[in-house]
Amino acid sequence: MTEPPASYFDTSTWRAPDVLSGGSRTVPVSTPVGEFRVWTKRVGSNAGLKVLLLHGGPGATSELYECFDTWFPRAGIEYYYYDQLGSLRSDQPADTSLWDLDRFVTEVEQVRHALGLDRSNFVLLGQSWGGLLAMEYAVHHQQHLKGLVISNMMSSAPLYNAYARDVLMPSMDQAVLAEIKQFESDGKTDDPRYEQLLVEHHYVLHVCRMPRDEWPDPVTRSLGHINPAIYVPMQGPSELGLSGSLEDWDRSASLPQIDVPTLVIGATHDTMDPAHMRWMAGQLPQGQYLHCPDGSHLAQFDDPSHYFPGLIGFLTAL
Repeated sequence: MTEPPASYFDTSTWRAPDVLSGGSRTVPVSTPVGEFRVWTKRVGSNAGLKVLLLHGGPGATSELYECFDTWFPRAGIEYYYYDQLGSLRSDQPADTSLWDLDRFVTEVEQVRHALGLDRSNFVLLGQSWGGLLAMEYAVHHQQHLKGLVISNMMSSAPLYNAYARDVLMPSMDQAVLAEIKQFESDGKTDDPRYEQLLVEHHYVLHVCRMPRDEWPDPVTRSLGHINPAIYVPMQGPSELGLSGSLEDWDRSASLPQIDVPTLVIGATHDTMDPAHMRWMAGQLPQGQYLHCPDGSHLAQFDDPSHYFPGLIGFLTAL
């Protein structure tokens, strides 16, 4: 991998406060219940390629992108960390009406505008819930996009649930699955054993495919920082399917309308069906598919040797 040009480290065009803060800034977000601030952090300078990172959850954190620091700077890619409203370093209002997909789309558009990103340089990269949000943003605002990356997210929540039910759950220890389902039926998903069972029998196989005590620090921190007040109502209690307010979401029929260069990333051991994600790329007019053969849901951590070269190749060719 070649070294980035000297201009990548040039901060002469940055806002003076951003130079002092090392790229960190909060930007205002207007909502129906008032104005709040969300945290962002810029890394690098590249006038023609600026990537805004949408984290998963909902309610997780941009800590899951810290591994990008190893790869993106060397490729000369300017990128932005961003904690969505309600997440770690951003304001965390208590009004539950804010945890709504359309409002999050409006938030992303406000963040784009505040950061000065436009069609000449703006790439939106979302993983998991972030991928869902990126698809929804593209449906409404693709005129601002230079490119789009949908990482580890299917275009249909019902099909995601079908994959969990028909493929992932039958492969589990059925006694363990029954105990997990009993916790959910009893409304006791805050019981520590519920999470223990999910981690030991699902997450280490399909979320981050390595022993729990070997999970990279950003994974442990981000999952520990999930805001359950957002995650549970929208996603449901776990990554074993989707049962929250998003369970009927489906943008499969809208994919042909997203006419910007788009990379869809899937992985063999993902919680999401890789065959469906390959299909998605074929539905997108300018779609490409990147497969991570050794990866799971967080393929940037458990299959970086496939994830990053493919991703960087797509971005630098835009």
